[in-house]
Amino acid sequence: MKFTLSWLKDHLETDAPLEQICERLTAIGLEVEHVDDKAAYKPFVIAKVLTAEKHPQADKLKVLMVDTGMGAPIQVVCGAPNARTGLVGAFAAPGAYVPGIDVTLSVGTIRGVESRGMMCSEKELDMSDNHDGIIDLPDDAQVGQSFAAYAGLDDPIIEINLTPNRPDCTSIYGIARDLAASGLGTLKAPKAPAFTVSGETPVKVKLDLGEDAHLCPGFALRLVRGVNNGPSPRWMQQRLIAIGLRPINALVDITNYMTFDQGRPLHVFDAAKVKGDLVVRRAVEGEKVLALDTREYTLSPANVVISDDNGIESIGGIMGGEHSGCDENTVDVLIESALWDPMNIAKSGRALGIITDARYRFERGVDPEYMVPGLERATELVLDLCGGTAAKADVTGYAGYTPKQVEFPVSEVQRLTGLTVGAEESIATLKNLGFGVSGSGETVSVSVPSWRPDVDGKADLVEEVLRMHGVDKIAPAPLESHGAVSGKILTTLQIRTRVAKRALASRGMLEAVTWSFISKAQAELFGGGKPALSLANPIAADMSDMRPSLLPGLLTAAQRNADKGFGDVAIFEVSGTYENDTPSGQRRVAGGIRRGNASMAGAGRSWSNSLKGGGKPVDVFDAKADAIAVLEACGVPMGNVQFEAGGPSWYHPGRSGTIKLGPKIVLGHFGEFHPKVLEALDVSGALAGFEVYLDAMPEPKKKATRTKPALELSPFQAVKRDFAFVVDKSVEAGAILKAASTADRKLVTGVNVFDIFEGASLGEGRKSVAIEVTIQPVERTLTDEDFEALTGKIIANVAKTTGGVLRG
Repeated sequence: MKFTLSWLKDHLETDAPLEQICERLTAIGLEVEHVDDKAAYKPFVIAKVLTAEKHPQADKLKVLMVDTGMGAPIQVVCGAPNARTGLVGAFAAPGAYVPGIDVTLSVGTIRGVESRGMMCSEKELDMSDNHDGIIDLPDDAQVGQSFAAYAGLDDPIIEINLTPNRPDCTSIYGIARDLAASGLGTLKAPKAPAFTVSGETPVKVKLDLGEDAHLCPGFALRLVRGVNNGPSPRWMQQRLIAIGLRPINALVDITNYMTFDQGRPLHVFDAAKVKGDLVVRRAVEGEKVLALDTREYTLSPANVVISDDNGIESIGGIMGGEHSGCDENTVDVLIESALWDPMNIAKSGRALGIITDARYRFERGVDPEYMVPGLERATELVLDLCGGTAAKADVTGYAGYTPKQVEFPVSEVQRLTGLTVGAEESIATLKNLGFGVSGSGETVSVSVPSWRPDVDGKADLVEEVLRMHGVDKIAPAPLESHGAVSGKILTTLQIRTRVAKRALASRGMLEAVTWSFISKAQAELFGGGKPALSLANPIAADMSDMRPSLLPGLLTAAQRNADKGFGDVAIFEVSGTYENDTPSGQRRVAGGIRRGNASMAGAGRSWSNSLKGGGKPVDVFDAKADAIAVLEACGVPMGNVQFEAGGPSWYHPGRSGTIKLGPKIVLGHFGEFHPKVLEALDVSGALAGFEVYLDAMPEPKKKATRTKPALELSPFQAVKRDFAFVVDKSVEAGAILKAASTADRKLVTGVNVFDIFEGASLGEGRKSVAIEVTIQPVERTLTDEDFEALTGKIIANVAKTTGGVLRG
């Protein structure tokens, strides 16, 4: 919202300087975004041409001697056809920036003659499009005077950032009212329009909206005969140009002026081009209209239009039609002042892609009580600037305004803001803003004015008092201390969420955030798709169901990365999944996937290293390692964890596993994905993933008070021993690892499979599993006898548990 300082002072009596006005605007919630103090026009002065001689080297150029009132005459080369001796115009010296041509002047030589400045046209000074000649001022214009001051170009322009809830300040009058209420000047009372009315307006208006009468609650129309539609006066053109509008003709300029001055959008029809009466109705599907912006728009029943016997003449509240627009030949004019539904205007404008000053105001809500007074004021301007005779206004549909009543306990100001504002000041502030106040005592009844549709309750009234009293008067204060927090702040689930994220990030995985909604087809692939989890109003067809798993979103995210050239991806997410529509059906899950060669394997001895080559594709064991990392970080007792072959249907049946704690508690799943699932998701590549259910983990047991340090490092060197066991092919390697690690929980600190071998030398249905056992002495250095005893325990335990025998 832009306006000039002089325009504001048309409505506000104040001696406050520009800086103070801008500070106050921001303080009362009308934030000033930019101020143009017109410093660019300061270099231009009024100058007189003393002589104008023909240029010796060019027929169309003249050499001028110019008196600028600041010393000796200055030589200027000029090509304007109206350059002559005695002309008084606007002069720019070298170093001046000329806005209309975006040039900073310097001393130059034109066809061999030095030129030390220029005489300017209106276009060069960005005053208008007139470039037929240089500015020609009256002879009495004082030479040496600032041209900006003479021409009114030194009027500062203020731009405010207006929030959508303040339709009253889409007018300069409304801004002045707010400033006056804040104590910065006095609001000037506008004079009531006074003019003679002759005859009736012959064109009638019919509101044909059926049950949707709210789309146009009122319509006022007046005929003015015998107008002379020439250019608008200089003062009006300058103000419109200052705020970025192009003057067109007096009738159009008046409607634009009223839009900004009073916040009252209007429209003018050339009465000679209107056939029959006007009808306000919904558009018919496919109807078209050529609008004033010379673009053709295809309408639908969602759009409200004004039509006559010729067809559509205007898109109601948004833009008029080209057919009935006013031009220099207009003699009789119909002035329209109507009310339109804000929601419909917003939807129509957005759907049609039309942004106008009228739409900007109507979609926020204009003052309904100013519909007729606005027509009166516009009529007065038309009669003053264009002449003519006004007919009686025809008003249709308007039922009047019933003010909202708000019971306002004055003490709410202190309760909600912490400021002590007297009841008298609060009531006076509301009255200055136009609110009606009745009653006395602790609670008064406040009547909301018609121009404030944003005020609904007592909290809104408190805000009005606060912004006028001064938000800056709220003293900063620290939050009150409630003492030290005792006990745990985070829940166990919150702690596990954090540590799971840290554990996966430390393994080189990147955290992703995916949608909680997926398509029904994807949900069904991962055990979901139940009717209870289908969205009633999805934002897109492929986001129709709540996700039963984190994996669909992660898989498609990995594929998007691959499509862009990033094939090796390791991403995870810790978030919610949904089994049903009850609170207990929402689960907290840590899930992740690896794609391509984004494997953690490769460091140390591994049975799969021989397959690595240039880069090992991810597999089930990478997913298993990620899942184990989450379990360990969350404090799950790994000695009690069991791994079973096979997982849900979306995993590869022979390359997946299930993690259990005891026979009943399922902690998660991991593995490579089923080819059919990947095909259905349109995902390709080496992929492995996991999901661990954080909410399935049992609550940690309370630990006794520690009497020893949190971290104890053994002073003795760890020792590694290798074993190779021959077992049946059906025996899982995990069973051997568990048997070896439990042989002596105190000394055995790690067990790792580093080789698997199958061959005829082992016998039918047999395989060899080689493990590396890490032995960490704690109390003393182990002797050979100690190692032999421990070796015997490991061999015996593996034999007892798996039937394995030491390979010879």
